[in-house]
Amino acid sequence: MNRAGRSLTFAAVLAAGAGGYWAGQRAIVLPPIPWMQAISWLENTASVSVHADPAASGPVIYYRDPDGRPSYSAEPRKRLDGRDFLAVHASEDIRFEDEPTANGDAVPPASGEPKKVLYYRNPMGLPDTSPTPKKDSMGMDYIPVYAGEGEDGSSVKISAGKLQRTGVRTEVAVKRAIVNSVRAPGTVQLDERRVTVVATRSDAFINEVAEVTTGDRITKGQTLLKFYSPDVAVAGAQFLTDLNISSKDNARGGGRQRLENLGIPPEDIAEIEKTRRPPLSMTWRAPRNGIVLERNAVQGMKAASGEVLFRLADISTVWIVANVPEFQLGAVAVGAAATIRLRSAPGRTFSGRVALIYPQVAKETRTAKVRIEMPNPDGALLPDMYADVEIASGSSDQVVTVSDSAVIHSGARQIVLIDQGEGRFEPREVKIGTRGGGYTEIRNGVVSGDRVVVSANFLIDAESNLKAALTGMTAGESTP
Repeated sequence: MNRAGRSLTFAAVLAAGAGGYWAGQRAIVLPPIPWMQAISWLENTASVSVHADPAASGPVIYYRDPDGRPSYSAEPRKRLDGRDFLAVHASEDIRFEDEPTANGDAVPPASGEPKKVLYYRNPMGLPDTSPTPKKDSMGMDYIPVYAGEGEDGSSVKISAGKLQRTGVRTEVAVKRAIVNSVRAPGTVQLDERRVTVVATRSDAFINEVAEVTTGDRITKGQTLLKFYSPDVAVAGAQFLTDLNISSKDNARGGGRQRLENLGIPPEDIAEIEKTRRPPLSMTWRAPRNGIVLERNAVQGMKAASGEVLFRLADISTVWIVANVPEFQLGAVAVGAAATIRLRSAPGRTFSGRVALIYPQVAKETRTAKVRIEMPNPDGALLPDMYADVEIASGSSDQVVTVSDSAVIHSGARQIVLIDQGEGRFEPREVKIGTRGGGYTEIRNGVVSGDRVVVSANFLIDAESNLKAALTGMTAGESTP
């Protein structure tokens, strides 16, 4: 019984029940009614007035809500009110493709003449074709191949319904400059050329140490310590002896040279010459501005020749040493602009330039060190700080580009699918160049203005490969 028949039957039963109730209330005796005959008559009437729905065929593919609500299930289930979900067979599912007619002709399109079906291919991509409509072992319909679709072996046509279901999306290839930023972790390091060590060139006794400690900032000429050195005293006495001799050559002779060899600054030598007194205590001053990295001098200690008493560093300019992966070294060039972000200063950026690419790759990490020189006037960059480095690379030249997702890598070659309109797509081999910012340079195969597939393109590529295989099969079968 179809839906219309069931509705009429229900209406008849309801009317009969209402009439019986009305008659009972008024004590009216009605003649017996042959219920089965009435129902049969209603069913026959409904079958005459309403065409029966075609019988469902094929396997059950899902279950739907009995009231038509957007609720579905892959397994049999019940609603909260206890009603069963309705089974939907393969023949009842909604289709987007045009259904072929019984004689093999396609449904006529909106404009133009109808196309003839050449053959039907397996919906799962198996090498099986059929001259007539059929189903596979799972109940899925074979897909028709129309006349005209096989004429151009370089393109494939996809129905509008399939495009909608697979989510195919296209974009236009345009010219743009590809900027590929190389990002790498780094650390702040001291400029090796701006580190100074304070040490005596002879044994000495430390008489006094200035009130400076590790981490203090100092200025050039600031007193660091005072010391007494027997060797300096002897050289100073010899220098005074040379000065007392009237010979000019003796005044510029051995004493002065020994003081210079011991590292006595020129201003201290001039003071000895002015006062004509032997240097019993010498003052050592800071040779540059900077910070105290290390202090080993202690008042009263004896310092051996060459022992480090202070270690100073000028941090007005520092290095950022970044560890760049080996495969990205080709994108880094000396002089390239770099942006540094410190984890200790979020939201603030520093600018510098690549000064050197170290000529060695660490075999443990496969990274190379890249040195960036940066000014540090306010001292915000401190040694051994972590930094996030971004090095600009690429060219400002305008080149044809497509999204990275548009390129299909098949191993030996790269493919881009060109949208030719009306659901037709052409696979085209391309030559790619640089990549960056989500775009790939196309050096050959695509021109600016071509519309390419950027989403679900691998599905269309599989369809194209399948079509090529089937075309070869049908051509082979037709050959005697």
